Amino acid sequence: MNAPDVTRLRVIHQVLKEKVKKYGNRPFFYFQDRVFGYEDLDAASDRVAGGLQALGMKKGDKVALMMGNRPEFLVLWFGISKAGGVEVPINVAHRGDILLYMLEKADCRLVVAESALLDRLAPVVEDLSELEQIVVLDDPGSLGGWLNKPWLNFHNLMDNDGAYEPVDVTWADPFAILFTSGTTGPSKGALMPHNYALFMGELVMGFAEYTEDDCLYNALPLFHGNAQLLSAMPALMSGARMVLASRFSASRFWSEVEQYRCTAFNYIGSIIPILLKAEPRPEDAKNPLRIMVGGGCPEDLFGIVEKRFGVTLVEGYGMSELGLPLGNGPGENKKGTIGKRTPGYQVKVVADNGLEVSSDTMGELLVRPEKPFTMMLEYYRMPEETVEAWRDLWFHTGDYVMEDEEGYFRFVDRKKDAIRRGGENISSYEVERIINSHPAVRDSAAVAVKSELAEDEVMVCLELKPGADLKPQDLLDYCRERMAYFMIPRYVRVIGAMPRTPTLRVQKTILRQEGIAPDTWDRVAAGHEIRR
Repeated sequence: MNAPDVTRLRVIHQVLKEKVKKYGNRPFFYFQDRVFGYEDLDAASDRVAGGLQALGMKKGDKVALMMGNRPEFLVLWFGISKAGGVEVPINVAHRGDILLYMLEKADCRLVVAESALLDRLAPVVEDLSELEQIVVLDDPGSLGGWLNKPWLNFHNLMDNDGAYEPVDVTWADPFAILFTSGTTGPSKGALMPHNYALFMGELVMGFAEYTEDDCLYNALPLFHGNAQLLSAMPALMSGARMVLASRFSASRFWSEVEQYRCTAFNYIGSIIPILLKAEPRPEDAKNPLRIMVGGGCPEDLFGIVEKRFGVTLVEGYGMSELGLPLGNGPGENKKGTIGKRTPGYQVKVVADNGLEVSSDTMGELLVRPEKPFTMMLEYYRMPEETVEAWRDLWFHTGDYVMEDEEGYFRFVDRKKDAIRRGGENISSYEVERIINSHPAVRDSAAVAVKSELAEDEVMVCLELKPGADLKPQDLLDYCRERMAYFMIPRYVRVIGAMPRTPTLRVQKTILRQEGIAPDTWDRVAAGHEIRR
């Protein structure tokens, strides 16, 4: 008897099928007091696969998902996998040219969108030549008449018996295109293979020692790889339960953790100060959480968080393109570090000349995999950027780190100009491109400045055209219609002339060093609110 083909077992939907065999309809996840078992998710995603094939979907076709956290997201994730398609999750805040660019770059034939987001999709839909069909969640109302493309309701897509034609999918086939922030150019779509998703699930299970007795609280957005691959996937693979929150809410967090007896939570750095802001209570440490896995917790808060809430914090380092090459674990957890090299990766730290540096010396982190199809396949339709990232057969992260003599790494700074704010990676290039389109702006530079929430705030420095006048409030109103809310600068500084190199490149290092100057306008201090 031939052994099972591991390359066909290590795909997302096969993991779900195996859990159905083992657990039947045991609860897998909860959403707003609704319970979804393994069989429930499997049967619903079968109907998605059947509905997609009825629309003509073939292996390799791209399906964009524009929605917040809700059960349909997971149903679509597994249904697209069964049909051999490629999921393209889109941040729900995107609009305008950036939204158009992502849908075009990914060759999306189909978009599944919440009706509340159709006002963002409608203005760009006519320019999407590859787009053939729109599936609308909920009632589209009057916006349905604006779409100018064939569309149907989600319940029509699901109106079948769940029969679909099995597709030959292997661990090398892509399951998703994850867009990463652009720094010196537009956002790049990382084409991710199925084995990457399973490998991520295994790594996190190892970090956190998840078992089927655990319950994971998942409050980060599913349109990011973090929530999909560092919470949903390890929950599925370990047989744990998962609570899917619509979004992170400090006021609901502890009550829901208590209600569902959650034992684990995947956090981002800005969440830690938010949790600590609440008035301490004697019962703070009497919660069911045993571990919190994430990154970006300020070193001086580690002990405070662990003592107050009675949990263990485990931090690591990762990127969409490569997963988690560095991480701590409950048995090897050095506070203030991003951990050691994780199994399945080779890493090295190099100077700008490419030579490896000694311990306790800053350099760029380079990474490559030891196992097949556990990192990105390519930047989709961007061959030059793919080759540049993989020069010398190492993936260049663009991040500076230091390795100590024990093999633990510390994050130092970003070599590139991406800005991280509220868990979102922001492209300084894209912020500048939109601001530079304002008729009063000659040039701009978007830089990160420190935030009270342990991440970054966006500051934009402006060089105006001769004789032009531009109020910061008017600039932000201009931005609001053209970019996601989290990209809109908090700080605006108008300067006479940008500091430039001899080749006329803006010296962002100087602007970052100067930081918030006396002539900087702060929208929070000014009481200027941004509508999401």
